Amino acid sequence: MTLTTQEREQVHRGIMRHWSRLRENVQLSKPDLFAAVVATDAWIEGNQSGFNTSLPPPARNNLTSTQKTLLFLAVAACRVSVSFARQLFGEVD
Repeated sequence: MTLTTQEREQVHRGIMRHWSRLRENVQLSKPDLFAAVVATDAWIEGNQSGFNTSLPPPARNNLTSTQKTLLFLAVAACRVSVSFARQLFGEVD
């Protein structure tokens, strides 16, 4: 299920604040960044079945949809950096 417009706006504001705190030089206008949030949400929605199919059968069959999303988020967060993942999940060894 895709995010509501309000939830997408929250993501948009949150990523802008995050990048601002880090003094990231992002070359996107606010509307372009919001469009990227919408596109990302739509991509996740459209590719859920592919992600689910790629999981090994024990995970595919035993994890809930929420747990699978959290798994995806944990791996993606570690791809940013382990310290970022720690901010989200606590201890990450």
